[in-house]
Amino acid sequence: MFTLWAAWFLVKRALSFCSERGWRHAAGNIPSTRIVTATMTTIGFIGSGNIGSQVARKAVENGYDVVVSNSRGPETLADLVAELGPRARAATATEAAGAGDVVVVSIPFNALAAVPVEPLAGKIVLDTNNYYWERDGRISDLDEGNTTVTGYLQAHLPESRAAGTPGRRALVTASDHTDAAAFVTKLYDEFGYDTVNAGPLAESWRIERDRPAYGVAADVAGTTEALSRAQRTL
Repeated sequence: MFTLWAAWFLVKRALSFCSERGWRHAAGNIPSTRIVTATMTTIGFIGSGNIGSQVARKAVENGYDVVVSNSRGPETLADLVAELGPRARAATATEAAGAGDVVVVSIPFNALAAVPVEPLAGKIVLDTNNYYWERDGRISDLDEGNTTVTGYLQAHLPESRAAGTPGRRALVTASDHTDAAAFVTKLYDEFGYDTVNAGPLAESWRIERDRPAYGVAADVAGTTEALSRAQRTL
């Protein structure tokens, strides 16, 4: 997985203030899961809220087809699909997971159990999730530093591959899979950002909420320095 799982996943920015803000949050947590080839042209979205929709906009802008979904049904995404144009369609979460060569998971952390497992087997999954205990409830394994936000998703998707850009702003990725991290690096570059690789998924905590690199607007050097200042527990 890539932590925007390589969500992060993903991906965002150079839009309006709102989209920049949403992308900042996504950048803090983009992990990924698997092999990438030049034929991977469709990105599926499980969750199409502030972060997911912004990543979808940038994906379409850069020539990707997108399949968007949410928890309320495809019909509620008609306006977003109309805005995105002919490269986009709406589907259920399971359909989006099956259709995507790469899939972005962008839903509240407390809803991760609803992410379909089988259609994501073997795929790169980009995780944009953040743990907000005020919303999600206290999770001792996260509070005590025993695991990471993306680690939870990777455990839920054992057959997937999760992944958490001089002068250009840098975004962070973390992944146990070199191909997943490579895809995220390519995607960030297409979106106009440099990449700082934080290392394996176990290091993705360095870009979680309230750490120095979470949402930081800095180049490679500044982002790398921010990562180095992170403390494992808060």
